[in-house]
Amino acid sequence: MIKRITGLSVTLIIGGVLLLGFKTKESVDFSSYSTAGLDLYYVAPNFNEIEDEGVFISPELGKSYTGFKEAVAFKESRGDYGVVNQFGYMGKYQFGRGTLELIGIKDISRNDFLNNPQLQEKAFYAYSSRNKWVLRRDMKWFIGRRMNGVEVTESGILAAAHLAGPNAVKRYLRSGGVSGFADAFGTTIRYYMKRFGGYDTSFVEADRRAKVSL
Repeated sequence: MIKRITGLSVTLIIGGVLLLGFKTKESVDFSSYSTAGLDLYYVAPNFNEIEDEGVFISPELGKSYTGFKEAVAFKESRGDYGVVNQFGYMGKYQFGRGTLELIGIKDISRNDFLNNPQLQEKAFYAYSSRNKWVLRRDMKWFIGRRMNGVEVTESGILAAAHLAGPNAVKRYLRSGGVSGFADAFGTTIRYYMKRFGGYDTSFVEADRRAKVSL
């Protein structure tokens, strides 16, 4: 009999604790909780975007123009002037034939281009200069805003234009980040704008007819 009473008491005690727990949960007032002001936007990066999150930043170069172009080069080719990828993009900044022709580099063999670091550096500046002119209005309109959780900066725009071309960047910005782009490796405009944002690229002058003098 004593065992029964003891067992019943234990059961009542456990039941009371559980009941008290449920009542406590029901009595919580969530009306004071709010998500206002929180950044709830999240984009899951693709594997290419997270495989090398160690961003190349030289302590000596910092956020200068030289630091910018070297950081882009490190992402593109690990800074190798002589590399050609499986899609035929060449050199330190991974230029395609069409882009090179656009900035005045024609009738040059692949080997001659790969073995000419000075020419590759001139090509990067000329292409950045042309892209800065093409995107001048968009820079005026969108720099300082946040898009898809990333602050828009001039260097981010120029890096994205190097990746995707200025017209793709223009569509991305003017659509509020809805019109996306990904290269053959899955790298996006948003990723380049985030990774290469905040550099001082004022050294690059906007030039509609930027060409490389051979």
